[in-house]
Amino acid sequence: MYANPENRRCKFVSFSGIDGAGKSTQIETLRARLQEADHTVRLITFWDDVARFTRIREQAGHTLFQGDTGVGTPAAPIDRRDKNVRSRLMTVLRLFLYFADAISLRVVLQKALRSGADFVICDRYIYDELANLTLANPAARVYARLIVKLVPKPNISYLLDADPIHARARKPEYPLDFLHINRASYLALSDLLGGMTVIAPMSIQNVEREVQKHALKELSFAFTQKENDESIAG
Repeated sequence: MYANPENRRCKFVSFSGIDGAGKSTQIETLRARLQEADHTVRLITFWDDVARFTRIREQAGHTLFQGDTGVGTPAAPIDRRDKNVRSRLMTVLRLFLYFADAISLRVVLQKALRSGADFVICDRYIYDELANLTLANPAARVYARLIVKLVPKPNISYLLDADPIHARARKPEYPLDFLHINRASYLALSDLLGGMTVIAPMSIQNVEREVQKHALKELSFAFTQKENDESIAG
């Protein structure tokens, strides 16, 4: 995969998973933990900071496919029609869009990793787009492997696995049958690409403990590096 930029002290963590898997909760917990340890953290939100042609994509889901907009909540569920729409035309369009997003992601991350931050955390990554492809198709698997070569490899790539029923109860945006398909696609992508840290479905507190356990491996290096830098500066 594409080599990390020169700022090797900066660590890069990504979070992926189906809608409602608890990514935002775990990101905020990890972010707070790092900041409490006196580390600077930069957060990159994939849709806001990386994705290209977002307005066109939102309008297509709403106008062409009659889907709802916004974010669903238990009190106000919605029915989105975008990544769950399957057709040959949409597949071709996704291949173009995901390539554009990969190039954008590479540029955004290069800047972020050289920004002086100790940690960069990505709320969703290119993996979350590739999981929307039909990975049973050999051509889709080849495409996925090629796309990940265009972007930096995270130090930790968390895949928060989740039971689709529980996930939809937390964030009711997509039909349950799609969430089952999407979950299977994420797991297939993990097997295909390797290197992802899969956190099994469990309570929020137990997921937090698992995430922290893996993150501490990176924290220990970061602390050592920071202490060495301060010693040299002194």
